[in-house]
Amino acid sequence: MTTPRIYRGLAHREHAGWLMGLTAPQAIACVLLAVPAVLALSAGQLRQAALAVVLGGLGIALVVVPVAGRPAARWVGHWLAHRLGTVTGWSAWQSRAAAGECVTLDEPDLPGTLARLSFVDGPVYKDRGRLCLVHDTVEGRWTAVARLTHRGVGLTSDEDRLLLAARLGTLLRAAGHREVLDRLSIYVRTVPDDGAEYEAWRAAHQVPDAPALAVAATEELRRTTAVACVRHELFLAASASEDALRKPAAAAGGGIAGRAHALYRALDGLEDQLRGLDCTSITWLDGPALAEAIRTGFNPLAPRRPDEVDGVPWAKAGPSTAPPPAVRSYTHDGHTSVTYSIQMPDEGVLFGSLAPLLAVKTPGERRALAVHYEPLDARATRRAVRGDRQRMTVLRDLKARKGFAVTATDDRAAQEAHAHERAVAAGHSIVRLAAAVTVTVPVGWDVEDAAAGVENDAAGRFQLLRLELAQDSALVAAAIPVGIGLPRLRGGLL
Repeated sequence: MTTPRIYRGLAHREHAGWLMGLTAPQAIACVLLAVPAVLALSAGQLRQAALAVVLGGLGIALVVVPVAGRPAARWVGHWLAHRLGTVTGWSAWQSRAAAGECVTLDEPDLPGTLARLSFVDGPVYKDRGRLCLVHDTVEGRWTAVARLTHRGVGLTSDEDRLLLAARLGTLLRAAGHREVLDRLSIYVRTVPDDGAEYEAWRAAHQVPDAPALAVAATEELRRTTAVACVRHELFLAASASEDALRKPAAAAGGGIAGRAHALYRALDGLEDQLRGLDCTSITWLDGPALAEAIRTGFNPLAPRRPDEVDGVPWAKAGPSTAPPPAVRSYTHDGHTSVTYSIQMPDEGVLFGSLAPLLAVKTPGERRALAVHYEPLDARATRRAVRGDRQRMTVLRDLKARKGFAVTATDDRAAQEAHAHERAVAAGHSIVRLAAAVTVTVPVGWDVEDAAAGVENDAAGRFQLLRLELAQDSALVAAAIPVGIGLPRLRGGLL
């Protein structure tokens, strides 16, 4: 039998520090906080030195000690910013249309992180119409979004999963080698179903003189499968940086049209690889279709009105109202969401391991899962694995020379660093990875019960980090298909 492929090294920390795990800014801050105590001791001022040690120790603890994935000092800054936005009302949201203001239907009206995006209609793509290009004005990225149809991996064999995993790896490696598309984001959202559509269908097709046994069996099937049978919608956001598009865009005539043509060439090659991943249909979205995808991300029950047969106008793409986000949740358009970052385990994961996080427990609940991939180019990949190998080897050898115990974790980290370098030498790439999951329920429900359901599904598989003080931005990363979800890479790699 074919052995399932295990993905290891996904929990590798980016920007890992050389000195006791500290980054350069943290190490500098610790040195500066210790200077007053050293100066006081050198001057013989013991009382001032003791006070400086206490205050400096508290400052070092704030800078160094991690609390739920963030240093304590960063928590303080984020909490102050959150309170400032709540008190001043800056973080509250109401769309101009909901406020009764005169609006232009083609002008986007989106909250928070989405306000930095502009949406441009590109030229015609392969006789399929004009595509909507998402321009991130802060990061300088251009993104195209597609709606995919896929049969899923829940009922596939181990051999099929192994084949799909290999093809996904080929797709990401090709993206890194082409150096145009450098970020791919996959979004899977369940579609809330209250059973009304099924009940209407059943009432229309029910035979009055049906055998009692058949009716009883159908009713039992309805009760047992009502929760398990949910529909899913799948999106792909493919984006390229402004730096990657500048030269080919200039060769294609420059401007928005030139960038669109350069991006279209990369999308054309991407489609063939997506079909190899068993995607039966690939529909690149125009403006109204993307606006509808954004609106249903905020409001899963948003209906399509009769006067919007051509799609949703941009003025109505965002939520109507949203109060200031709470610390642990986000309320929007009559729904409340809780979003987590998925921390990959050290022991590795299998292809399809994230599927249990989409298991809806109650009709009317919506779950969304997003995985963001960013393959590094060949130069950045070589630099990353070389620095990682040097750091792990030096730390292990230093511990051994100084008499400290070299743990199994140290040995495994060094072995993985060497394995990554050998894989890169064989032609593979390093991929930055981030994953997020969110659960959305109507406002009247207990959102903590829904959040506990997600945590129970992740128990024993993954560690979930609740993105407190950033739930509004976290929902965008997990459920809104615009390609936002990975922070910009600054400085060194890994």
